[in-house]
Amino acid sequence: MSDPLILIPARLAATRLPNKPLADIAGEPMIVHVWRRAVESGVGPVVVATDAPEIVEAIESRGGLAVTTRADHPSGSDRLAEALEIVDPEGHHDVVVNVQGDLPTIDPGIIAAAVTPLADSAVDIATLAALIERAGEADDPNVVKIIGHHVAPNRLRALAFTRARAPWGDGPLFHHIGLYAYRRKALRRFMSLPQGELEQREKLEQLRALEAGMRIDATVVTDLPLGVDTPADLERARALLSARRLN
Repeated sequence: MSDPLILIPARLAATRLPNKPLADIAGEPMIVHVWRRAVESGVGPVVVATDAPEIVEAIESRGGLAVTTRADHPSGSDRLAEALEIVDPEGHHDVVVNVQGDLPTIDPGIIAAAVTPLADSAVDIATLAALIERAGEADDPNVVKIIGHHVAPNRLRALAFTRARAPWGDGPLFHHIGLYAYRRKALRRFMSLPQGELEQREKLEQLRALEAGMRIDATVVTDLPLGVDTPADLERARALLSARRLN
């Protein structure tokens, strides 16, 4: 790895929480909180990729970088790929870190931890996992599980991802955190692949990479960031970040 780049895809057209990147949290838009956490990680330059002028203005007014992408992308990965070619057409950055724009409470340290499996040349894509500890999450289809085996302390090689409770039997279950670090050539290959059979069934695009034989490893972290998808999530994020400011 020589020069990672962090990209944060963000769009306003969320169905469950419209305009959520601009939702006010402790006096600032949510996307600004995510951008700040990414900058604090120290991984590399941070750029927000969006189709909304309002998001561009929110980031640039605070001294950040943002690029405008097409509005018709079917997924965040497609927006990521377009933004990468806009920001770095000459290919100077060989690792691309995709941080979701709805993680305002994320610990900057785990963004950096997501990149570490790529020190192994056999790994194409790196991500994060956390132990499932809250009651009910093991059976919740909205909580994506990573099935894998340890290849090093606090590092799993992913064998599958599922919305079901898995694997069977005694032992820990791991929550997949949807933050990815791609080798640039792996992202290019991933974007060239058709949707996979399991991807269509589970509605999990990371399965496309596994079906194509690509290797995904996950760093196991203790901090599970709050993803904001609903008004209740937004209130939790407001409470968490307000408490941090008071402390």
